[in-house]
Amino acid sequence: MDGVRVGKRVIGSQAPVTVGWENTPRVQGGPVKQFVFTWFQPAALFALVAFWYYAPNSIAKASTAIGIGIGFKMLLLALEWVNPRYDSWRLTWKELVADLFYVGLGYTVIRMASNYVGDDAMIEAIQHSFNWDKFLWFMALPLIVQAFLISFIFDFGQYWMHRGMHNFYPLWLTHAPHHYITQLNINKGAVGNPVELFLIGLGVGGFFDFLPRAALLAGTLGLTVSIYQHINVRFNTPRWWRFLFNTTEHHSVHHSQDYEATRSNYSGTWIIIDRMFGTCVDGEAELLGMEGGRRMSIGETMVYPFTEGWKTIKQKFGRSAESAAVPAE
Repeated sequence: MDGVRVGKRVIGSQAPVTVGWENTPRVQGGPVKQFVFTWFQPAALFALVAFWYYAPNSIAKASTAIGIGIGFKMLLLALEWVNPRYDSWRLTWKELVADLFYVGLGYTVIRMASNYVGDDAMIEAIQHSFNWDKFLWFMALPLIVQAFLISFIFDFGQYWMHRGMHNFYPLWLTHAPHHYITQLNINKGAVGNPVELFLIGLGVGGFFDFLPRAALLAGTLGLTVSIYQHINVRFNTPRWWRFLFNTTEHHSVHHSQDYEATRSNYSGTWIIIDRMFGTCVDGEAELLGMEGGRRMSIGETMVYPFTEGWKTIKQKFGRSAESAAVPAE
């Protein structure tokens, strides 16, 4: 397998990866279907931005955002059945039950941990240590600009956290289980070891808790953009969208079975960050996972960073002890 040269790297030499938008399949069907699956993503984004911009204060609150998020995920789950990207990614009951376990874990254990030792706790401590009146100029900016900056700053941090997980072995051990998923579906973003899910959730969004509407608008960008990273739906994504935002195609490349391809497309929302740092690969992949597509069980996922870390420590210090025991000639 020859692969395709992208910059200094060769993509697809170990497993099939489609490189280049011109080579990715398009939505097949009549004009109505073509229209819906071309403009669904921008329409959902602009509709929800308009809602949070104009909604009265009695509605513009976190509980409403949670309800909209659940409803939107249910809609996208239905679209996966209507227009799947790949039949091999179709959701089975076994996959659904496993995904819901991780979703429940995120809403309970991981959320509680974040309240005590996560970014919420750290941000609260930092906020009490500084004079935040110096940052009130931020509130004078147009609301849309505030939302963009919150989203972009948060995703910039996520980019480096995610990239660090692929380049720093201890962090990789926490992230590796997520790369054992063999298909993309709407809840696959929740699949992973709790330590990794905790780390990837760290961000600076809590610094802006004094700007609730701007924070809700920024959250809308996550809901209507980054949510498509893990989804089995074929879209005719507009060119401007896939230049600015991360897409299912981008993230499938990141999850492919080709090593060089996985070291790309780290951002969660703004793929333009990857473009800035030379880590963007436009294209898509169907064959996902590691070790030839081996599925990792829930039990192994829960203990993987610890068991693999222990094996590495034993190998390292075991070799050191053997070397020390060999007499010099």
